[in-house]
Amino acid sequence: MRCRLKWAALFFIPFLFTQAHAQGRIDCSALHSRILAQEVHYCVMLPPGYAAATVAHPSRRYPVLYFLHGLGDNEQTLFKTGGWNVIQDLRQQHQISDFLVVAPEGRSSFYINSADGRVRYSDFFVREFIPYIEAHYSVRKERAARAVSGVSMGGYGALRFAFAYPELFSSVSAQSAALITESPRRINAMMHSGTPLGRMLGAVFGNPINVAHWNQNSPFVLAKQDRARITKLAIYFNCGNDDEFGFENGAEALHRQLQAEGVKHEFHLYPGNHGAAYFLAHLDEVLKFHSRAFAVAQ
Repeated sequence: MRCRLKWAALFFIPFLFTQAHAQGRIDCSALHSRILAQEVHYCVMLPPGYAAATVAHPSRRYPVLYFLHGLGDNEQTLFKTGGWNVIQDLRQQHQISDFLVVAPEGRSSFYINSADGRVRYSDFFVREFIPYIEAHYSVRKERAARAVSGVSMGGYGALRFAFAYPELFSSVSAQSAALITESPRRINAMMHSGTPLGRMLGAVFGNPINVAHWNQNSPFVLAKQDRARITKLAIYFNCGNDDEFGFENGAEALHRQLQAEGVKHEFHLYPGNHGAAYFLAHLDEVLKFHSRAFAVAQ
């Protein structure tokens, strides 16, 4: 019963907004993943007039922004914690263009294949999820109309996807990305002492850390290896200067690395911590960035 009420509330709120402002709506559903051998939930925020436009003009296609949630959150979090209002307000004020916002369920995967090969989330996202969205929604399928963003664990995932697959995305953004500057040896010590961060990383990167796997998925390593290709990306990231996990150190390190390598990007270190209030305060900036990037890429 609790689950049903939660989902009912999710759809009821957008319904009220739709009636009052003729704005977009949120579709939430699930697909069965062959790669993950389980159901994966997702939510899609559709732009205003999406249904009527696609009926009247069947060839109409929209850009799409994939949004990756943080650890402990889910595919609904963005829309249930104020993101819905931010997006609606920006659209009413004509400060962003019309595009779909797609939030998949990521659990604690870090959006990568696990070191032991048991959870192949990256393979799922690239080989199943993106094709599924493109088959079931009226979205453009070229790189210029595809972007990825995320917060915390999702910020790590967004940067990793964009740097590993720059041929798939035209822009990437991240807020308080889980960019960890500690060495695998230091992380092993954290796991040995039983810290929450150590346990969390061990499940994905191996216990002890699989160094080759760690490097294969590191945004720092990928940015260096694929410098020529990522220069074609529009890149934005920010972080609070009082992040509880110290992720501002990773954000500043990535900023310095991209600067040194001549990779154009936008970086901001703002006052704030790792809380939802910080993410929401700068969500409009993220959405405007992607709206501009879609226009430039097109």
